[in-house]
Amino acid sequence: MTLPHPYGDSAESLRISEHPFNEILTPAALEFVASLARRYSPRIRRLLDERVARQRAWSAGEPLGFRADTAAIREGKWRVGDIPADLTRRIVEITGPVDRKMIINALNSGADVFMADFEDATAPTWHNVLQGQVNIRDAVRRTIAYDDDASGKKYVLDDIIATLIIRPRGLHLPESHLTVDGVVVPGCLFDAGLFLFHNAHALIERGSGPYLYLPKLQSAEEAELWNDVLAAAESALGMERGTIKVTVLIETLPAAFQMHEILYALRERVVGLNCGRWDYIFSFIKTRREDPTAVLPDRSQVSMTQPCMRAYTQLLIRTCHGRGAYAMGGMAAQIPVKDDPAANATARERLTADKAREASDGHDGTWVAHPASVPIAREVFAAHMTGDNQLERLREDVEVDATDLLRTPTGTVTEEGLRLNIRVGIQYIEAWLRGRGAVPLYNLMEDAATAEISRAQVWQWIHHAVRLDNALVVTSELVEKLIGSEMARIASELGTSGMQDRRFADAKAVFLRAATAEPFEEFLTLAAYELLVHGEPSLSMNAPPTPGASR
Repeated sequence: MTLPHPYGDSAESLRISEHPFNEILTPAALEFVASLARRYSPRIRRLLDERVARQRAWSAGEPLGFRADTAAIREGKWRVGDIPADLTRRIVEITGPVDRKMIINALNSGADVFMADFEDATAPTWHNVLQGQVNIRDAVRRTIAYDDDASGKKYVLDDIIATLIIRPRGLHLPESHLTVDGVVVPGCLFDAGLFLFHNAHALIERGSGPYLYLPKLQSAEEAELWNDVLAAAESALGMERGTIKVTVLIETLPAAFQMHEILYALRERVVGLNCGRWDYIFSFIKTRREDPTAVLPDRSQVSMTQPCMRAYTQLLIRTCHGRGAYAMGGMAAQIPVKDDPAANATARERLTADKAREASDGHDGTWVAHPASVPIAREVFAAHMTGDNQLERLREDVEVDATDLLRTPTGTVTEEGLRLNIRVGIQYIEAWLRGRGAVPLYNLMEDAATAEISRAQVWQWIHHAVRLDNALVVTSELVEKLIGSEMARIASELGTSGMQDRRFADAKAVFLRAATAEPFEEFLTLAAYELLVHGEPSLSMNAPPTPGASR
């Protein structure tokens, strides 16, 4: 097998034999990923085509609902399999990108679990995804360290650290830097494949295991795909079937109607479900985009106390606990506010209220975005529950039907809400195009999911000619006009030096296209991906297919 130099030809680069990426992109590791791609890429493409067909039907008026053909699964008596010891206590989970300093701080944060995110919190440049794999490998082996030149501080792991879970990219995202037999490899197979190849046995030897968070599933068939991919990986790597454990994010509206079915499809390895609230709101807009009765108010008004969100989260708890699986709460995007005690106190109050609601409802744990939020969330859960989880709370009082899940959130659409969507969306895209996937903006940690809400809301308001609270009708022309004034505000906030070497021209173009294009663009990250990776190196594999790969 002959592979081109994957690191560019810069004279400043390390010799390939000394480059850490070379230790990730070994021939055996690449062949392992290639074997998964050859076997499962066609199936992934078919499943993505099925998403398009289902969306076409919903847009034409076919109602969303619980599946008639899987009623036996929902009504049957079955439970998920055994759960590893280090996943039985998940009261506080912290999430973030796969950069080196973040991984160390998150593992040391006092959280029970750290989800290292190759998806919404990581801009998938070739360098970012490969350096992320290096960082994960070093973290698993406890050799990871980071020297901060600015502060002079050295970061290393504590003796006690959080349990590590990896979130690979969703089924829809490509890894364009690697082709197998002329076909681009799905990003999910690249991320999961390299992680498992390099770390599964090392994690087992340390008393843990290879654990994944699976994002953006829409159906039981997509869950079945993942189960088959992971079973094939276990076989190829010499592990017992069911060794790889997963938690599934219920972050699409279609998946909310198939929670039992998703658990069932993954029952030999699933540990729980998670309320991926931000992507869920985005999916609510996207799935029902043609429905004029499903127009959402300002993002800030779509809180977890809205009836449709309450139905979704409580149904998840009842579904999970009835099957012996964990029900994880959603992300708290609040971050500490420096030099503003009042704003910091408000952020803490909102975080506390959010986690109190989750704990009292029966969630087994929750997500936070910043290490400073870990002790706050833990204190709140400790006040509402005893023990490591709340599996005994079956929540048989919860009765949810399709009408409950589809009830449109109430509220107003304001000019300030429109302006905020524009401002946040453009600034996030600009940072993403520079390789940053998690961006603090206006006292919240924004990632791809919240940026998707911003542009999807603008699209929805234009598409349905929504009238703002000040009587203005949202049009493409109004949005273009407001982009100009919001860019002036961004420039004022950042200052002259803060605007240098930025990609705002590209970001404005991406946002405007995604907010106004007909038909609706399914994912913002797909629309911007070519701009992100333009000119980066790539690998091409054309070796004959093999039945497996050795560790």
